[in-house]
Amino acid sequence: MSKWKKLAFACVLGLPAEAVQAADFSDPTWPCIQRKVETLSLGLVWPTAIDSTAFEGQVRLQADVIELADTLALRRVDLNDLRAPVEAFAAKYEGDSAVLGLVFERVFNGLSKRRTRIIGGIGDFSLSQIALAEQIDAKRLEMSELLDKSDPDYDRIDLLEEQIDWDQVIHSDRQRSIQYLCETPQLIEKRLFAIAQLLQQVSND
Repeated sequence: MSKWKKLAFACVLGLPAEAVQAADFSDPTWPCIQRKVETLSLGLVWPTAIDSTAFEGQVRLQADVIELADTLALRRVDLNDLRAPVEAFAAKYEGDSAVLGLVFERVFNGLSKRRTRIIGGIGDFSLSQIALAEQIDAKRLEMSELLDKSDPDYDRIDLLEEQIDWDQVIHSDRQRSIQYLCETPQLIEKRLFAIAQLLQQVSND
């Protein structure tokens, strides 16, 4: 079975150099070119500490934070279309970086959980592809052994050949979706960085 080529991933999202580690070439659950980073750190994206308890009891503020954060986290919504709501929110709360930090913390927590689930799904997908490839190899071996016999069971050989052809079609079709699957965590990372920059741009600090 051919092995997926894994390359070291030079981080294009602005992560500090010390956050970049060597790619794990032995991980069979990671078929992507990008290096596998299972979890992200809030501190690598947001420049200051966030006090989640700073505005406890301020119901209106917390409702506004939730509304804006949940809108920013919607990947189908273009961030350029959200600049006006972000600016309006910042104006309402005088560009308070502590309030903007709460918005980003909620966005980060939601998107990070989504990203983690996707990475887990990629792992399950990879293992299923490995299992299918091993199944194909086993059937090929059985067919070869049958053909080497003096009195081959051609009915069994025909069945195996049909199963191999079908399994290969399934395997190839699934392989074509790997690029999209592998790009999804990166798209989430890029959105997080873009949201952080957008919020920082309207901060008074």
